[in-house]
Amino acid sequence: MFTGIVEFTGQVIALQEDKGNLNITASSPFSAELKIDQSVAHNGVCLTIVALDEHAHTVTAVEETLQKSNLRALAIGDFINLERCMQMNGRLDGHIVQGHVDQTAICVAVNELEGSWFYIFEYDSSIGNITVEKGSICVNGVSLTVVNSEANRFSIAIIPYTHEHTNFKQLKRGDTVNLEFDIIGKYVARLLNK
Repeated sequence: MFTGIVEFTGQVIALQEDKGNLNITASSPFSAELKIDQSVAHNGVCLTIVALDEHAHTVTAVEETLQKSNLRALAIGDFINLERCMQMNGRLDGHIVQGHVDQTAICVAVNELEGSWFYIFEYDSSIGNITVEKGSICVNGVSLTVVNSEANRFSIAIIPYTHEHTNFKQLKRGDTVNLEFDIIGKYVARLLNK
């Protein structure tokens, strides 16, 4: 389980296809503290550490993960949001995030305001996922609050700290992002549709 509070941005330094899988190697400030078999969220996707060195770690994304996320589009040099699993004795500063991406969305607008940034995303609502105003959404592994909610789009506002310490500073119109919808909202929606 994660909180959606990004610890660091890592940089992709190697990508290797292995049959239907993709091995992603990223450098990060905490790679030396990781261990094999540990789970780390990469742009909101929970992946298992399979190899390590002092400055980088490698994870494997399987075909199903690649189909539901933006990981297939990664290129060497890209920055990814990283978060280690939540400690059970820690604070839940964001919201409950599982690291299971539901689908992707397209960034359709980025507006720089006075002291903040406003992003609008569109997604395929036919899958059944929904957002609600002032509800939680996880975008590329970042726990955020929905500002405006429509049938197939929503917007978020980013404070300077989040902009500087995540890959939102590289995000531009047309980019694909990972979405994990609020787990409580998903259960409620499922129960109401029975």
